Amino acid sequence: MSVGLVGRKCGMSRVFRENGDSVPVTVIEALPNRITTLKTEERDGYRAIQVTVGAAPKAGRLTKAEAGHFATTKVDAGRSLHEFRLAPGEGSDLAPGAELKVDLFKVGQMVDVSGITKGKGYAGVIKRHNFKSQRASHGNSRSHNVPGSISMAQDPGRVFPGKKMSGQRGHVTKSVQNLDIVRIDEARQLLLVRGAVPGHKNGHVVVSPAIKVKVKKGAN
Repeated sequence: MSVGLVGRKCGMSRVFRENGDSVPVTVIEALPNRITTLKTEERDGYRAIQVTVGAAPKAGRLTKAEAGHFATTKVDAGRSLHEFRLAPGEGSDLAPGAELKVDLFKVGQMVDVSGITKGKGYAGVIKRHNFKSQRASHGNSRSHNVPGSISMAQDPGRVFPGKKMSGQRGHVTKSVQNLDIVRIDEARQLLLVRGAVPGHKNGHVVVSPAIKVKVKKGAN
């Protein structure tokens, strides 16, 4: 099933297994996701569900379009809207107003987690792209950390798109694949996922079933 949950990254901890092994985990709070809209092939050109999560923003923070959308669907407003695509024949039991909870997943299941990475501000090519600095002496004057040549001659006379240069580092959407769920706390709506996930504490993350499940060695 391609439907996932939108949650909040609470931080990292560790879990001890029965044999004494310490497993690093990321704690994700996944409050009930409320379904606001069902996208259909006939009306929208694709099948998906739209969900919202959390409490409504302060009065006046919603735009008129958002307020009208929630009023039409008769669903309590949340912090944001997210969509999950539906496969053919999937989601027939879902309806606007229904809630998706952590019991959507099970312990041991492989998931993909996406979020916005921490922003590092403006950075040079050494920190941003792991470039090597130039010589520290022997005729090098004020060119220790410069990127070097960025283009060619009069032909083509331009810098090709995608050239590795200095600029904003971080604050991009990244996904970490094939993380397994170590523990689920249904009472507190928590998912404990093995390993690290992108983003800072209290950042929004999207947990969805893994699309590239790794096959363990020796498995048939």
